[in-house]
Amino acid sequence: MSDAAAAPEAEEKPKKPIVKIILAVVALVVLIAGTMVGTLFITGFFNKPVPTADQMVAEGAAPEGGHGAPEGGGHGAPAAEGHGAPAAEGHGEKKAEGGHGEKKAEGGKEGGPPKLNKKSPDSQRFEYTYSQLEREFLVNLSGSRKVMSVQIAIMTRYDERVVENIKKHEFALRSVIMDAMRMTTEPDLAKPDFRKDLAIKIRDAMNTLLEKYEDFGGIEEIYFTSFIVQ
Repeated sequence: MSDAAAAPEAEEKPKKPIVKIILAVVALVVLIAGTMVGTLFITGFFNKPVPTADQMVAEGAAPEGGHGAPEGGGHGAPAAEGHGAPAAEGHGEKKAEGGHGEKKAEGGKEGGPPKLNKKSPDSQRFEYTYSQLEREFLVNLSGSRKVMSVQIAIMTRYDERVVENIKKHEFALRSVIMDAMRMTTEPDLAKPDFRKDLAIKIRDAMNTLLEKYEDFGGIEEIYFTSFIVQ
């Protein structure tokens, strides 16, 4: 009987090392798995990736408050509300509506009279003033026996001081006008732009004289109300 009882105990002894090995393998697997999960968690593998700007545009969603935001004053805000505002609403507007640069371009100096706006609040155009010189101008053509007779009217968008200055210096202005007319030759009459070119010469001569005496010209256009060559 003692031999039979000892036999089962002898058979159970080899099983214990196997259980230990299985437990050790399971513990090793759990340790490896835990290490991998921890590593992935630390590196941000489980965090939701932030979409790029291109992805957001493709999905129809605009960044909120970022550099490309159309609203909120970011760097990508429209230039019309920042320092890049169009010059038409800034300092350049004065030049477009009778600033110092325009006066010089039209023969006047700084400090001249302002241009006259139309009274209509819905109109941004200027008031045109016309004035005709009373007496006609009669001269001989250069190197010819032909005579040229013209009557002249001026146009300005400045105030009445321009017309007053023309009347004030009428005799001096008549002299420079006739000097410009005497330079005309018979071949000049056949040129397509002869009258236009002559009007520009007369305007420039008149403005130059007015600038000399009044520091401002203001004559913008010259028109011939009568033009005879015979």
